[in-house]
Amino acid sequence: MKRRRTSHMPSPPHGELPIQELSAIIERTRVGALTEEEYGKLRAVLDTLVFLKQELQANQTSIQRLLGMLFGVKTEKTRAVLAEADPHGALGARCDSGLPPPDPGENPVEHSTARAPRPGHGRNAAAAYTGANKVKITHTSLHGSDACPECLQGKVYPLSEPSKWVRIIGMGPLQATVYECDRLRCNLCGEVYTAAVPEGVGEEKYDASATAMVGLLKYGAGLPFHRIETLQASLGIPLPAATQWELVKNAASTLAPVHEELIRQAASGEVIHNDDTTMQILQLTAQQRAAALGEEANPQRTGVFTSGIVAVGAGRQIALFFTGVRHAGENLAQVLRRRSQELPAPIQMCDGLSRNLTDECETLLSQCLAHSRRKFVEVAEHFPEQVRFVLELLREVYRTDARARQESLSAQERLELHQRESAPRMAQLKAWMHEQFAQNLVEPNSSLGKAIQYMEKLWDGLTLFLRVPGAPLDNNITEQALKKVILHRKNALFYRTLNGAGVGDLFMSLLHTAELVRANPFEYLVTLLRHPEEIAENPTQWMPWNYRAVVEHTGPDPPA
Repeated sequence: MKRRRTSHMPSPPHGELPIQELSAIIERTRVGALTEEEYGKLRAVLDTLVFLKQELQANQTSIQRLLGMLFGVKTEKTRAVLAEADPHGALGARCDSGLPPPDPGENPVEHSTARAPRPGHGRNAAAAYTGANKVKITHTSLHGSDACPECLQGKVYPLSEPSKWVRIIGMGPLQATVYECDRLRCNLCGEVYTAAVPEGVGEEKYDASATAMVGLLKYGAGLPFHRIETLQASLGIPLPAATQWELVKNAASTLAPVHEELIRQAASGEVIHNDDTTMQILQLTAQQRAAALGEEANPQRTGVFTSGIVAVGAGRQIALFFTGVRHAGENLAQVLRRRSQELPAPIQMCDGLSRNLTDECETLLSQCLAHSRRKFVEVAEHFPEQVRFVLELLREVYRTDARARQESLSAQERLELHQRESAPRMAQLKAWMHEQFAQNLVEPNSSLGKAIQYMEKLWDGLTLFLRVPGAPLDNNITEQALKKVILHRKNALFYRTLNGAGVGDLFMSLLHTAELVRANPFEYLVTLLRHPEEIAENPTQWMPWNYRAVVEHTGPDPPA
């Protein structure tokens, strides 16, 4: 029989407690004793706060969850989580860094400050400025084979690596050039002669690079159109929000063939990650919702989402975004319908939400270990020893996976490594969870009990990486992709129409895929917009990972 948790705290008072009256009571404590009525009101406030804290702590520590939503979640690394519940946090940090444990007689505080600095926290080298203009400066007085001015006997020769200096200047995201063409008029016949503008200037006011920059700022950096308009106005280059929308809307029709090809190739991925986040579309009609969900759809479904899908295969990653009334599982089904029947079922990685699943297409379901781990992180304050056991076991599993990446192991070699090292640890974790309930060590309705039940329920999917080559541990890659959507939602708040959402999905898909394959997103968009006929004829050759080969074969684009 399950035990019911009983609370000895009084029920919260139901009377109203005005803030001004409470403030006056607190001020009265400075000058004299409180009346019985005033004392009762202060006691009621205190009892209410204690009652609320205990109830929320019993319900999956929702106070911490609420604080995380309001102020951001701090790091969930094992050393940080355990340091909150363990005074010897420096020792855990030392172990996480890969350093050997100290001798029993050593002072752990001394070693806590001896960690090597993290990489990537220094000055950027000149090679990091791949988008910078390069100016070659020759020596003014010396050339190769000239006599050495110092010793007067040897000869100087050029070094293969020049000395490099970086100079950074500021300018607006979009620049404008005003061409003032001289005009001459005949005083007899009145004929006017105007100087010719440079080639290509009179055809379009906005260059392809301007459209690409607007798309990058809006859908890559999360700047709303009105904010870009304000920025450009302050720089003396007006760019109305309506004009920006026209630019990206027209560009979307040019880029559509490449987007469709990305979806087709993503459907052939070996591992497909998916998840979604909420979104808002202001002018979403009932007809549009019915067309997306079908006639048999539940009329109570009113949500709007942006689904993120990241397909991994052939040594590359493809990111796709879909905004509308469909869940992530339904959007995944739309993608997998384009998958060749000859290919085996892909591995699908997602969290435990049912809306991420699809019944239309066969997949090998792999569940996110990071989500299950987070359930334990959230209760670390109240169950420090139990959480320590779980996190330290999972830390070793992740270390094994990191070593597989560092050694560039194949999928089969990685599987064998996990079977040797991680399988015993996961078996130990499963036995520990069973023991907690079998020996009545944990209340099933407690927050820790629910974390254990969540992991037990998804155990087969959580351990797929021990049975199938290439199965990932977590869905972090999709969580990172959805940050673009969340940044856009945070700043722009909503899409106005479903068409606007489609334009945003297209740009985000192209931009983030280019980032995943280490291509320059801005350069990629500019190149596509300057070759509309070519990408319409053969979009396969204009993917973010192969477009440069086509450009090098056909020659560089003409200057704008």
